[in-house]
Order: sequence, then structure tokens, then C-alpha cells
Amino acid sequence: MLPSKINIPHHVAIIPDGNRRWARARNRDTLFGHRAGFDRAVELAKAARNLGIHTLSFWAFSTENWDRSPREISYLMRLYKAMIDKYLDDARKEGVRIIHLGRKDRIPKTLVKKIAQAEEETKHNKKYVLNICLDYGGHDEIMRAMRSAKKETYDLSQLLDTKGQPYPLVDLLIRTSGEQRTSGMLLWQSAYAELYWEQAHFPDFTPEKLECALLDYSRRCRRFGGDGADVHMAFNPKIVASLEIRFRHALAFEEGERLRDLTMRYLKEHYGLSKKLAFAAGANFAKALRYGQQHHWDEAKTSLTGLYAIIKKTIGLAFEPDIIASIEVDLWKTGASEEKMRELLAEKFRISSLQAAHPAHLAILANESIQKQDFSRAQQYLEQFYTLLKERVA
Repeated sequence: MLPSKINIPHHVAIIPDGNRRWARARNRDTLFGHRAGFDRAVELAKAARNLGIHTLSFWAFSTENWDRSPREISYLMRLYKAMIDKYLDDARKEGVRIIHLGRKDRIPKTLVKKIAQAEEETKHNKKYVLNICLDYGGHDEIMRAMRSAKKETYDLSQLLDTKGQPYPLVDLLIRTSGEQRTSGMLLWQSAYAELYWEQAHFPDFTPEKLECALLDYSRRCRRFGGDGADVHMAFNPKIVASLEIRFRHALAFEEGERLRDLTMRYLKEHYGLSKKLAFAAGANFAKALRYGQQHHWDEAKTSLTGLYAIIKKTIGLAFEPDIIASIEVDLWKTGASEEKMRELLAEKFRISSLQAAHPAHLAILANESIQKQDFSRAQQYLEQFYTLLKERVA
């Protein structure tokens, strides 16, 4: 489940890569992969509507894909016709406007006719937009727009294939199959798009994986060249690292009163809490740590939820306290891993998974050093961790 009040992008563009590799890995014909990919595309279109995404763009066939075999191209063109037939009823019922982006002079006339029918029958729909990028290339689109321009000064965006759409600019661009390039997908419209690289081949890119992409997107700060609305944290990394070493030492030796005092000081320095709020937050954190040490997970989660509710209200971080508490308790239960630590940091500080990767690695190294009671090395790792975290958040 996605957190409430998550920042949902208006326009998501997907480059559905990996259909053929997915099929070959299963010793199947590549056409089988395309069939699976189209079924997934229809499923994702519905999921996107349910998640509140207004505009969804799929790159179905590029201007360079004509280099493929006649057999594959013929099969793909038949699939596109079938997809329009399959999707058109849903589009009418759900208020989806279907728009073709790309050239119409090279695709089969029967498909052109089918596309024109879909565009005509849905042209008054305003609730959602589905862009089908077919015989599409970013360079080609811009060149076509420039050729259509007259001598007078024009806004080029009004000559592109997305002209007149409520949300022509891409907020989030997703490419599957581990490829990390845009290949010119909506080149003009994606100037400020957030990029998300998915390892799975497209037939395995489920609605749940789409939710993960949206969650990662919601953590990012989009400045558009200006100042962001970040939460600024002015803590001293060396002091915070020292206080963490000390409260973890106190926890190991069951020094209850000292643990509560150190957690209060740690939270005051780390999050800039007032003395009164730091006292309440520190008490919650100390209890959570002790409950975790005793494997009383429900009680630990309750105390952590109280702690993060105070932090959220005070400094305005956009996380959900119960979700953060659940992730942290799960990390305690199953043992610290970089994947879990990365998830915790990304969710807590609203940074992307990529931005959280290096801090998570340092946190794990510090944790391993503490378990070995090598507190000097742990202090070094924690200072690096908090310095890097401050750079990401501040």
C-alpha cells in the first residue's frame, strides 16, 4: 500500500524494454515475449488510472524498429490493432483519451484507420490520457515540428505530437530491463523528467513494481533549476555520530537512565528538537530500543511510531510514522541489510533509493563494527554516514 498523500506524477512515460530477452530466457519465441508485454501494458494502463496517474505514455515502436525482421514487424502491427480493440471499450467507459504520437505514413493503412477511429471516439474524454508512441522518435518528432513551423515565431511545444494535452511534460520516465538510457523518448517533453531504471524485463514489470517506482519518485525533490522546499538539517555529524556510539554502548550494557539521556541528546542534535520534545522523543526511542533488544516487536513499533510522530510534526518530514516504524522494526528483526537500510533512509528522509545507497552502506559497516566492539572504526563510519546524509538532506 502506498502512503497517504503521496506525490503522484501527472505524466508517466514507460519504455517497455526486454520483451524479447524475457522470452529467450524461457526458451520461447520472441513473439511470445511481445504478447506478454502487451498483456502487461493493458494491465499497467488500468493500474495507472487506479493510482491517480492522469497521462500514461507507452513507447510501442520506435522509428529505428523498422530494422527488425519482417516477421516480427508484421506480428507487432497485428498486436497493436488487437490492443486498440481490447482497450477501446475501457477507454470509453473510464474517460481515457487515446492519442497516437509518431508518424502515420509508414505504418499499415489498416492500423492507421484503427488508430484514427480510437482517437475520434475518445477525443472528448478528459479524465485520463493514453499516449501510444508508434513509429515514434524524439528527434523525428522535433524535426517534424520544425518543418511544420511557419516564418512567424511559434512555441515549439504547440507543434509537437503532445500539443493541447493537459500534462504534456513527463514527470517520471521509467525504462525496464536494466537499460539506462532514454533513447530520445519524448525528448523535448522529458527535459525535467525524473528517471527510474527498473531491472526486470517489461513482462515482469507488475503494478506492484509501478508502485515502487512511484514511491521512489515521491521521495525526490524537484527543483526545476531553482530552490527546493527541502527540510534543512543543521546537525553536526561528529557530535551525532558520537552520541549514537554512546547510546548504543549504553543499550548493550543495559544502562537504562543513561540510555534515555543519550537518546534525548541524540535526537535533539540530529533533528533540532526543542528540549521538551527531545525528552518525549528520547523516552520513546529508549523504550523502543529496549523492546527491540527483548524481541517485543509490537511494543517497539508502538514506541517508534510515537517517536516519528513527534519528528514529523516538528520538522515537517513527509513520511508516515507507522510505515517508518514498521520498516525499522523489520530491520531489527531480520538483521540489518543494505537493502533494508536503503529503504529506511529513503523513506525517512525522502530521498531516492539511489541517493540512499551510499549512506546505507556506511551505516551497515558501522553496525558491523559495533557488533565487533570496534567503536573507534564505528565512529569513523558513522561520521561519514551523517556527513553524507546531511549533504543529501540539507
